[in-house]
Amino acid sequence: MMQEKGLSVEEKVSSLFQTDTLLPDQYLDTFRRKTHLEPEKRLMLAVLEDAIACFQKYIHARDGKGKTLFRDAAEWIEEENADWLFSFENICEMLGFNPQYVRDGLMRWKAAKLQARPQAKVYRLAPREIKEHSPVASPSETGQRLLKAASR
Repeated sequence: MMQEKGLSVEEKVSSLFQTDTLLPDQYLDTFRRKTHLEPEKRLMLAVLEDAIACFQKYIHARDGKGKTLFRDAAEWIEEENADWLFSFENICEMLGFNPQYVRDGLMRWKAAKLQARPQAKVYRLAPREIKEHSPVASPSETGQRLLKAASR
C-alpha cells in the first residue's frame, strides 16, 4: 500500500495490464479443474453408476435382496420431474447427460433382456417302474430278510 502512494497515475494504470507471473503448475491447474470432476460430481457419478449396476445385475434376481435392489434402482431411474438434489434427472443433467435418453436406453435394454430370457418349462416326471426280477433288492425285501434273520 505504501508503495502505491508514490506512483503516478500512469504507473498505476500500466500495472493493471501487466501479466501476472505464474508457475507452470499454477497455469496447468486451470486446465486440470476443467477435465477432472469436482468431488460433488464424482459422488453423483458414483450414485448413477451404482444404480445402473444394480439395475443390470439384479434384473433376473430371485432372492429378496436382489429384487429389492432392482426395484429401488428401477423406481429411481423411472421417476420423472423429481426436484430433489440426487434425483436421476438432476444427476444426469449435472453430469451433462440427457436424462430421457439414458432412461430410454436402459428401458430398451431391460425389455431386450426380459424378452431374451427363456421361459421356465415344467416337466412332469412319471414314477419309475419297479422291475420284478431286479438284481438289487428293494428296501422292503431287505427289511423282511433282517426280521427273519433276527427271529432265528
